[in-house]
Amino acid sequence: MSIKKIAFIGGTGPEGIGLALRMASVGHRVLIGSRTQERGKEVSERILAEVPDANVYGGTNQEVVNDADVVFLTFPYSGQEATLKTLVDDLDNVIVCNVVAPLDFVKGIGAVAQDVPGNSAAEEAAVQLPDSRVVAAFQNMSAEKLMKLGEPVESDVLVCSDDHEAKGVVIELANQIDGVRGLDGGALSNSRYVEMLTSLLINLNRLHKTQTSIQVVGI
Repeated sequence: MSIKKIAFIGGTGPEGIGLALRMASVGHRVLIGSRTQERGKEVSERILAEVPDANVYGGTNQEVVNDADVVFLTFPYSGQEATLKTLVDDLDNVIVCNVVAPLDFVKGIGAVAQDVPGNSAAEEAAVQLPDSRVVAAFQNMSAEKLMKLGEPVESDVLVCSDDHEAKGVVIELANQIDGVRGLDGGALSNSRYVEMLTSLLINLNRLHKTQTSIQVVGI
């Protein structure tokens, strides 16, 4: 795969930072977006501290999407609708990888998957971005493991999309992370089940004091 320009919208959270570190470490041009330019630059400097030869830039969400080949959405579900409303024109014909998992945290229970009106966050994003190439992936991956660059992640990534070519690009990106295997997860409608699985993994982590991932056997 040729070097990609990969933007992270909401790239200052743990999942965004972890994925950005991994992409920067294999040579991709990484663009960290945030609501403020200062926060984006702060995280880009953090990545440079761990990957000194990284090709990384930090700025506002609006700045980093320009000319990106792939845009990762790594913000909380609560901000998805408003954020995408401001970026819809900038994301035409762009591969948009939605990492969002709609969750609530309930005292005494833990993480609970939200009942999403559009069936999944990724499907709602596809409605908001009719001219984008929407893919859903990486919702089940441990941010803590991603940020440990010297260690393999040991996880499968289920990649769902109705755009076969865009799905293939994201699968290849997943395969470039040490220990990770990208798997074709079928249509974008399957993203609903992948997103919901995130709540189970979070609760298992709390129960067993670990960082779990998923691996599919038999494929």
